[in-house]
Amino acid sequence: MRMNEFRNWNMSVELSLKAAPFRLNDEDIAWVRKTRDGLSTESKVRQLFVHISIGDDLDQARKLSGMAPGGIHRFMGQNLDEAWAATRLMLETSEVPLFITGDIEGGGHGSSAMLQFPNQLGLAAANDLEISAKVLSAVCEEAKSLGFNWSFTPVVDVNKDAGNAIVGTRSYGSDVEKIIAQACTHIKTLQGHGIAATAKHWPGEGYDARDQHLVTTINPLGVNAWRDVFGRIYKTLIGDGVMTVMSAHIALPTYAEQHGLVGLERFRPSSVSKLLNKTLLREELGFNGLVVSDATPMAGLTAWNKRSICVPEVIENGCDIFLFSPNEEQDFKFMMDGLRDGRLSEQRLEDAVARILGLKAALGLHKKTLDERLPPLAEAKTKVKALKHLDVAQAAADQSITLVKDTQNLLPLNVVNHKRITLVHCGAPGLFPGMPRKPMSIFIDGLKARGFEIKDFDPKNMPTPENTDLLLYVFAVESSLGLSHIYIDWKEEQQSLDGIMARFWNEVPTLMVSFGHPYYLRDAPRVPAYVNAYSTIELSQRAALSCIIGNQPFTGVSPVDAFAGAPDAHY
Repeated sequence: MRMNEFRNWNMSVELSLKAAPFRLNDEDIAWVRKTRDGLSTESKVRQLFVHISIGDDLDQARKLSGMAPGGIHRFMGQNLDEAWAATRLMLETSEVPLFITGDIEGGGHGSSAMLQFPNQLGLAAANDLEISAKVLSAVCEEAKSLGFNWSFTPVVDVNKDAGNAIVGTRSYGSDVEKIIAQACTHIKTLQGHGIAATAKHWPGEGYDARDQHLVTTINPLGVNAWRDVFGRIYKTLIGDGVMTVMSAHIALPTYAEQHGLVGLERFRPSSVSKLLNKTLLREELGFNGLVVSDATPMAGLTAWNKRSICVPEVIENGCDIFLFSPNEEQDFKFMMDGLRDGRLSEQRLEDAVARILGLKAALGLHKKTLDERLPPLAEAKTKVKALKHLDVAQAAADQSITLVKDTQNLLPLNVVNHKRITLVHCGAPGLFPGMPRKPMSIFIDGLKARGFEIKDFDPKNMPTPENTDLLLYVFAVESSLGLSHIYIDWKEEQQSLDGIMARFWNEVPTLMVSFGHPYYLRDAPRVPAYVNAYSTIELSQRAALSCIIGNQPFTGVSPVDAFAGAPDAHY
C-alpha cells in the first residue's frame, strides 16, 4: 500500500470511529491510534482473536491471556470465587485491555455462577418489555461484577421452522415486530450498562431446519422477502446503535445470485463472504460497528474449505474479529501466512484492529482501572444472585408459563383426582455432548412434596386406569449445539417396540410439559393437555409447578405457533 493511500485509509477509519455506534472523541481516537501504532504486526494479528475459556483453571487462564488476544470468551464454572479469580488473572496479565465475552442468553445453559434467568423465548412469552428490561438490568449488574464487557446477544433469528433445534428457545419467536421490540430493549439495556450487545446470526437463521454447528445452513428467502424480515430487523437494530453484529455460517443464495454469482459460490457462508459483510451489511444497511465471526470450529465453516484458507478469509472478507480456535497457535500461523502471501491485506488488518480498539475505547476499557473492569470479589458477592435479582427473574418466569391446550379440563392437578402419576422423563441434557443429564428435581420433587405419588414409566408395566391417575410427560431440552432437530424420541422415552407405538391419553388423563422447545405437539397433536415453560432453570420449574397445581394463573402468550402447523393439534 502506498503511503498516501494508507494515510487516506487511516483518516476514513478515524472518521468512522467518531460516528455511531462508537462515538469516540479526539482523545479516545488518539488512544486507538497510539495503541495500534505501538503494536507489532504479530501483536495486531493476535488482537484479531477471541479465545475460548471453559472452566476456571488458572493455568489455562494464564496460557490464554499470554497469547495477547483481543478477548477471551468465558464459560465459567459453578464456583464464584474461582470464576472471579480466573477472570482477574486474565485482566491482570493483558497489556491491551481485554474483551471478556459471554453468551448471556439465559436459560438452563447459562453459568450457574451467576443469576439464571428465562431464555429469550421465555421472556418473549412473558410478553412485557418492562419486565424484560428489569431482568436484563439485573443480569447486567451481575455480568459486570464478573468482568463481562461484551455479550453475544440478542439472538434475532426468526423461529419459522418448527424443526430447527438451534434457534428454538434462543429466539424471541416468530413475530418480526415482537422480535424487534424485545431485541431493542435487550440492546438498550446491555449497552446502557456498558456491555456491548451483538445482533446475531447474520444474515438470519430460522428458515432452515438444520444447525450451522453441523452444516452450512441456507437462508432461502428471496431478496425482497429477506428485506421484509431480516433486513427490517437489522436495519432497526443498527439505527438503535447496536455495537456489534455476528456474521454466521449461513448463506443467502438469492442475494448472491442477484450479484451475478453462480454455482457453489452462491452458498458461501456469510462468515467468509465479502458480499454479505461489506456490500449488504455495511454499504446497504449502513452498519458501522464491529463484525465478529461466529465460532469458527463450527461445521458450517469447516465443511466449506480448508482451515488454512478460511482463517485469513474470515478477516479479509469482512469480519473484524475471529471467534474461537481448536488450536490457537495454529490459527495464528494461518492468519500470519495469509498476511504474508497477500490473502489477508494490510488494510483489512489495520481496519479490523482499529475497530477492535475502537470498541474497547467506546466501552471505556482504556480508562478504567482494574477494579472498575472487575470489582473486588467481596463487592461481586453482594451482587451475584442478589435476592432482588432472583425476585425479578422469578416474576418473569411466573409470567411466561403458557397453557397451550387443555381440551379435557384436566388442570389444575390435585391429589384427589391425580394422585398416582406415571412419569415419562429422560432429564435435561447438558450444553455440550457427553455431559450428564439432569432431572427436573424442583418440579418433580415439588409434586411429591404436595402428596402426589410418582413412579417412572415402565414399558413392562405400562400405564392403565387401574395403576395411573395421570400420565405426565416432562421434556427438558433447550436449544444447544448438536441436537440436529426437534422431535419426541419415542424410542428413548417409552423404551420398547410396544411402548413407542402406544398412546395412552384416550384411557388415562395425560399432560405434557416442555421446559424447553415449544413444538412437541407436532409429534403428539392429540395429547389433551400441553404446557410450555421454555426453560429448565429452577425459576421456571417453580413457576410451572405453581401454575399446574392452580396456585397461580397461566399468563404466558406463546411467541410461536405452539401447534407447529398441525391442524388436529387444536382439538
